[in-house]
Amino acid sequence: MGINLNKPLAPDINRLTEYLDQVNTSGWYTNFGPLHQKLTAHLEEYLGVENLLLVSNGTLALQVAYKVLGVTNALTTPFSFVATTSSLLWQGIEASFCDIDKNSYNLCPNETSNALVKDPDINGIVATHVFGNPCDVDAFTKIAAEHNVKVIYDAAHAFGVKVGNESVLNFGDASILSFHATKIFHTVEGGAIVFKHKADLERAKLLINFGIGENGAITEVGINAKLNEYQCAVGLTILEKIDSVIKHRVNLFDTYEKELCNIVEIPKWHEESSYNGAYIPIKLESVNQRIEIETLFKAHNIQCRQYFSPSLDAVFHEQKIFSNKHSHVITQTILCLPLHFYLTVEDVLYVSELIKKALQ
Repeated sequence: MGINLNKPLAPDINRLTEYLDQVNTSGWYTNFGPLHQKLTAHLEEYLGVENLLLVSNGTLALQVAYKVLGVTNALTTPFSFVATTSSLLWQGIEASFCDIDKNSYNLCPNETSNALVKDPDINGIVATHVFGNPCDVDAFTKIAAEHNVKVIYDAAHAFGVKVGNESVLNFGDASILSFHATKIFHTVEGGAIVFKHKADLERAKLLINFGIGENGAITEVGINAKLNEYQCAVGLTILEKIDSVIKHRVNLFDTYEKELCNIVEIPKWHEESSYNGAYIPIKLESVNQRIEIETLFKAHNIQCRQYFSPSLDAVFHEQKIFSNKHSHVITQTILCLPLHFYLTVEDVLYVSELIKKALQ
């Protein structure tokens, strides 16, 4: 037996079956059914948000948000999961990159401002709350007002995170969530968009249902991005225990941080933010040191991941690049350690001890 990097949370089969029986009894399997409505309401209440729309995955959540907000030319981060950029390019949106902050690993506000001055055609910023660590949302709010651009946050890692007393999802013009099986909260596959304005939510509802309105009229070109009732059943089941899930993951994160804070670099967290234990990234001093840890883990059957790598400007090199220095350094030396609900504190101590013995 080894230690997995991640392990999806299994929904309680008895509770899940109760919800699935409701679906089978009603015969309403998709198209904004009762469980879809219930999960929407429960998530809005739990997360402290309004204007939440469930969709079939996080990538489509990004694409629908771009469409609704009229983004045609976007500035984004090179340090994120590939979907943050590929969703733009798939949509035919011009994308360009600027660098990240060397401490938080999030899109750098200063580099963003400089890029917007150089290219006034940019009308959207797509910033990721990397590993669930909030961006400098106040800075981006000011930048958006100054340059008249829309801000979309890729909050795939930031379920339940707050800045002060406010949900991180309430910043920007839209925030998207991923409910993929590997996430803290999941519906096996799925996602959500939280819009700042209700009018954007209403338009998005049409777009994800082929552009068909309540009267059956097709008002514009749409797609099919709805979340079905079976997946909503998974979400409702998992939401019932989400507090205990997050509490345990945060405890694991805290344990890692306590054990490793003087050994490796861990991203600097937003000072006013909570955290959810989504990931535990460490930055090594060099590529050789990273390879040494990877080799050590492999010998002990411990999974890790160079997450994120490579820097996305190196993948999509034909796009405009304003800056990328810090992203290239971090993508070469980053590792994510095992962290999931089924991991124990003893596992964390074991992994941490291996790292300390190797690096001290």
